[in-house]
Amino acid sequence: MNKAYKFRIYPTEKQIELIEKTFGCTRFIYNYFLDQRIEVYKSEGKGIGYTKQQNQLPKLKKELSWLKEVDSTSLQMAIRYLDRAFKNFFRDKNIGFPKFKSKKDSKNTYTINYVNNNVQVKSNKIKLPKLKWVKSKVHRYVEGKFKCYYFQITYKQILCFYSYRIRHRVYGKIG
Repeated sequence: MNKAYKFRIYPTEKQIELIEKTFGCTRFIYNYFLDQRIEVYKSEGKGIGYTKQQNQLPKLKKELSWLKEVDSTSLQMAIRYLDRAFKNFFRDKNIGFPKFKSKKDSKNTYTINYVNNNVQVKSNKIKLPKLKWVKSKVHRYVEGKFKCYYFQITYKQILCFYSYRIRHRVYGKIG
């Protein structure tokens, strides 16, 4: 079963600054690799895939040290969203070619993956990578065993997506 929860967060000024940096870094990564895909197609006549671009990310982080300040899974998710945009474009031309992200766009979000217990939800706070514990309003508790888990973060809220499987015990005979 797939579920999604939305939690209100109350970050401190320092956490807001880091969230804004992450917005900028994910936008930069998306635009950088979109430009790279366009240039490679113009020069070589063929595309470049997600895996090649993801493998370039550590080298890029060494060149641009400010990319190390934000969570690495958010940068990887930006490349994944770019790849999904291209797949959608080639599947259905009516969707349109992927566009560059703008600083003035009102959709300032980034996504992080749940890896190695990097996200925890407690009664009045949520632990997020690089942000540490963020004060929040947790109105529902997450139940079951997670299969996949990711968070979409904006200024004031976190949208928590996950799928889980609850095993029910069956007593007696069925049928």
